[in-house]
Amino acid sequence: MVSKNIENALNEQIRVEAESSQIYLAMACWAEVKGLEGVANFMYSQSQEERDHMLKLIKFVNERGGHAHVSELKAPNVTFKSFQEMFEKLYEHEVYVSESINELVHISLQEKDYATHNFLQWYVAEQIEEEAMARTILDKINLIGNDKGGLYLFDRDIEQLTINSAASTGTV
Repeated sequence: MVSKNIENALNEQIRVEAESSQIYLAMACWAEVKGLEGVANFMYSQSQEERDHMLKLIKFVNERGGHAHVSELKAPNVTFKSFQEMFEKLYEHEVYVSESINELVHISLQEKDYATHNFLQWYVAEQIEEEAMARTILDKINLIGNDKGGLYLFDRDIEQLTINSAASTGTV
């Protein structure tokens, strides 16, 4: 049984994950209309992954005797000056999500809720991976600079990253 405090914190994380899905969906739409098909497919995949994270939390809350809530979401930004700015926003958002997960872990330890603490370790590991991927992408973008040919290759490469990432998790 989750405490009310843990339930509220988990419901807040459900909102964070839902907003993350919406943010990446908006990024996918922006990239798609800019002709960046690889980037768009990557963002569609990220959006679905965040939705899956949300659903995992919902199931956990409900299975532990709590009541998961679906709340109102803030509308995401739908325009970007460049694909570089978009990926900078993605990285900043992943750092924010990591901080949110870390706060949840802290609360679970304060409450001595070791089942929730154990459950959250998957999210901690996932966020390490997400931040590292976002940093790697930004490094590649910085290498490209304003080179249109480099952008074309980056767009193709990031689509491969999506395929490889999906294949490694078994969700192709």
